[in-house]
Amino acid sequence: MPERGDDGTQVNGIISTRPRDLTDVSRAVLRSEQAKRWTKKYRTEVAASSSSLLSTFVAYPLDSVKTRLQAYNFKSFSDCVRHTYQTEGFYGFWRGVWSPLLSITLVRTVSFSIYQRSKYALDDWITQATGSSPLVIANTKGATPTLSTVACFGLSGATAGAVITAIACPFELTKLSAQISVLMADRKDGSGKDDSVRKSYQNLGTFRTAQKLVQHRGYRGLYSGFHLHFLRDTIGTGIYFITYESAKQLLANARGNSPTTPLAVVTAGGLCGLVSWACIFPIDTAKSIYQRNCLISGKDTAKIPKIQFFNPRMYRGLGVSMGRSCVVNAIFFSAFEFSKKRVNRLTVNEDLLRERGL
Repeated sequence: MPERGDDGTQVNGIISTRPRDLTDVSRAVLRSEQAKRWTKKYRTEVAASSSSLLSTFVAYPLDSVKTRLQAYNFKSFSDCVRHTYQTEGFYGFWRGVWSPLLSITLVRTVSFSIYQRSKYALDDWITQATGSSPLVIANTKGATPTLSTVACFGLSGATAGAVITAIACPFELTKLSAQISVLMADRKDGSGKDDSVRKSYQNLGTFRTAQKLVQHRGYRGLYSGFHLHFLRDTIGTGIYFITYESAKQLLANARGNSPTTPLAVVTAGGLCGLVSWACIFPIDTAKSIYQRNCLISGKDTAKIPKIQFFNPRMYRGLGVSMGRSCVVNAIFFSAFEFSKKRVNRLTVNEDLLRERGL
């Protein structure tokens, strides 16, 4: 009968399962241990990026409808949905999804990383100044939110929101263009007068949209509406994290439960989206209108809308946006906390890595 040797060949009709090279196995084990150590070190970034991909894709159609309602006049939410489906088909609701899928994932990952670092830095400063740690209070069972915890979470969130605007603005501008490009070509709202400009953005991808912006408005055009975007994200992200952390504390810690109890995480996640959007929506509407005006005005100076908190027009699409944000953040934070728990359970053989000088 045919025989095979130690390299995995057949010996007396039996397939040998002995590895060809123990060195290869050792390398595979080392790579696995290194990967687990890296994942644990960057668990916040890993959890944020994977959770963002899921939540962004699921809720993107609602974001698309929200932008259309802000930038153009529709009778109702259902009118906008019907018009989008009739003119652009099912794909219209996901038009431009790839840009935010990548950019929002990047922005969320960077945002959470900055938030985590800012939170611990502020906690150290507040602890030194007052003798009481906001993070210890927030994670103590039975404790409720205090001025120091609210300040720590709010200032950390505002810092993260301010920093990520520099990354997010060009991506969000190209996303808005993709979402309303068909409407821009068909309608003559806003300050634009040149039909060739308004039609030049139709059905373009992220990169080509950016090229058109540079062509029409120069490189600074990629940051059209930056001041409104900065204002929205600084205020909104601060409120967002105050609401999430405080709600989670009230729903879990104050009741003597773990701060990552699933029900508390889902509820706090949905609530932080609702509260933050309700507070900053007129700023977001002004940003959307101004960026649309920039897109259709060519090289002309775009009209800057006023931020009017008591004007019903500035809240067009609020219901859609709040519903979308509630869904997105409930999914995001559930996946985020679940992912962090799974990563934290990973065991790394540090002795083996130290033996190999790694």
